[in-house]
Amino acid sequence: MSKPGPEIQDALVRRSIRGAKQSIPEVRQSIPGRSRHPHRRQVLAGLGIFASGIAASSVLAPAIFSPSAFASEQDLRFRHAFGETVLPKPARRVVSLGYTTQDPLLALGIVPVGIREWYGNLPHAVWPWATPYLGDNKPTVLSGEVSVEIVASLAPDLIVGIGSGISRAEYDLLSQIAPVLMHPEGNDAYGTPWDVVTRLLGRATGMADKAEQLVAGTRGAFTSARKAHPDWEGETGVCAYHTSGETGAFVGTDTRATFLKELGLVPPGAIASLSAPDSFFARLSPEDLSPLDADLLIWVSSFDTVPDIVALPMRKTLNAHWQGREVFAGPLIAGALSFGSVLSLPFALKALEEDIALALDGNPDTPVPSSVKAGLTR
Repeated sequence: MSKPGPEIQDALVRRSIRGAKQSIPEVRQSIPGRSRHPHRRQVLAGLGIFASGIAASSVLAPAIFSPSAFASEQDLRFRHAFGETVLPKPARRVVSLGYTTQDPLLALGIVPVGIREWYGNLPHAVWPWATPYLGDNKPTVLSGEVSVEIVASLAPDLIVGIGSGISRAEYDLLSQIAPVLMHPEGNDAYGTPWDVVTRLLGRATGMADKAEQLVAGTRGAFTSARKAHPDWEGETGVCAYHTSGETGAFVGTDTRATFLKELGLVPPGAIASLSAPDSFFARLSPEDLSPLDADLLIWVSSFDTVPDIVALPMRKTLNAHWQGREVFAGPLIAGALSFGSVLSLPFALKALEEDIALALDGNPDTPVPSSVKAGLTR
């Protein structure tokens, strides 16, 4: 299963992302590419012949790793969607196959020996908000088809499959190399909340206390923003995309939707009614964009200027447009929102808080810098 790009991340950045999260039209790059984050994020392709993009090798030994051989009362045990993973001791050599799990690992002080690239083509597949945690390390970047042989050559003591979209067959194959940690039961492949992921990885690496500190720090950033802007509570807000002629909104457990919820905003009723349990975005008819008419409308894009959004005929019918309540999140901030990690969320909040406050100040004539720069002003 592949993860799309940022906007739809690329909007649909996660068409196949979260759950395969439904597919988003160009968001997919085949990792050949969620997204991600970016606009139709590229969809990560997978393990060879597997849908998620992991290429199996015919020379892989039948049992490189046997979980039962290490089981003991002291083992770390993790129940998840594919069963149970047992660690004999906290992991140190970690391969991060999740499209965004490098972030919490780096924040915990664990530099993965291998990182799966989602999109962005950044050095070592690490985005700016996480770069300070990388130091001089140069992890192996796993892009395109993920080779099982390469994973095995990295000699990991843990493979993180949370948010990777790998199948049960791929999980079984990779488990011959090292224990594989998957998303908890009850979460979809790409829908595990950032705090849950951080705590799981903290426990798996013996950094549970540090994980709690990280979660508290990120939650504290949102709490501070809410205290500074009590008038945001209960206002409606939506993150929207427009890519390849398709317009829609991020919904449900998608990180762009939950970002707004962390700030006390709620989705407009029309958007809430479009949300399906396992979807992360909702497509809209080009003839009716009224579901986007919220107190706050954030356009998420993998481009710095968006003439296609500017030219949307029905956008001009939105009160959010005429009353200056649009905010623009370009490539870097779209990526931060799409990653939705313990590191990227505070980064996105710092970048967007002032513009959100200006958009929600009740004065239609207040310029919102990000919208002005993107050419979205009326």
